[in-house]
Amino acid sequence: MIAIESVCKHYGEASVVAGVSLTLAPGGVTAIIGPNGAGKSTLLSLVARLVPMSAGRVEVAGLDVTTTRGDILARHLSILRQDNHVGSRLTVRDLVAFGRYPHSKGRTTREDLVHVSSALAYLDLKDLAERFLDELSGGQRQRAFVAMLIAQDTEAVLLDEPLNNLDMVHASAMMKLVRRLADELGRTVVVVLHDVNFASCYCDHIVAMKNGRVCRQGPPEEIVTSEALHAIYGMQMQVRELDIPHLGVRRICLPYA
Repeated sequence: MIAIESVCKHYGEASVVAGVSLTLAPGGVTAIIGPNGAGKSTLLSLVARLVPMSAGRVEVAGLDVTTTRGDILARHLSILRQDNHVGSRLTVRDLVAFGRYPHSKGRTTREDLVHVSSALAYLDLKDLAERFLDELSGGQRQRAFVAMLIAQDTEAVLLDEPLNNLDMVHASAMMKLVRRLADELGRTVVVVLHDVNFASCYCDHIVAMKNGRVCRQGPPEEIVTSEALHAIYGMQMQVRELDIPHLGVRRICLPYA
């Protein structure tokens, strides 16, 4: 479980996250949506302890993220950031092996190798394992980073805008992978998304932020409505129900011209 209590982040007089409280139950996929500047990515960074909180408390699997030792926290929580800066001459296998560092401290064991091999196989990356990252397509590179998170073997996985720079085909493939992380591997997945339709189709729970606060939260059928989306984004949208193959009936929104 991820418990967020009265979390704030201020930069001078500017409040980026203002008193957010959330409880995210284990399992499933939660999307955080909202307009630009709503505080979505900042909130994810606060949960992952990438930036310090101005106030509040976050617990992951019962651990206080502020006081828990980094290597211990990294065995329970993993994050894929928007800006993944790694050496271009790093191979896919080397990248995935980084996921085992909280467990091995660089002293790779047989168990670590099993996790790496399993993650490569799960993401269908074995044939690309010795390729350098700069030789991969954007979609392949994103899969390699997700394989690193799988190898890290944490209960909670945070993904900050994983669809950035992906076309529709690869974005859809990434969301199917996010769904598999929850359904097949039992991970608790929290993903920041700009595309409301992907959130509606693939997520169990949606948290909508605006001006640094949570303005709505609930299942997709409660959030993807014309009234709720107008409150979140300030624009009129049509909402239609479509029966989508392999997904069932889902709500799709279309902004008015």
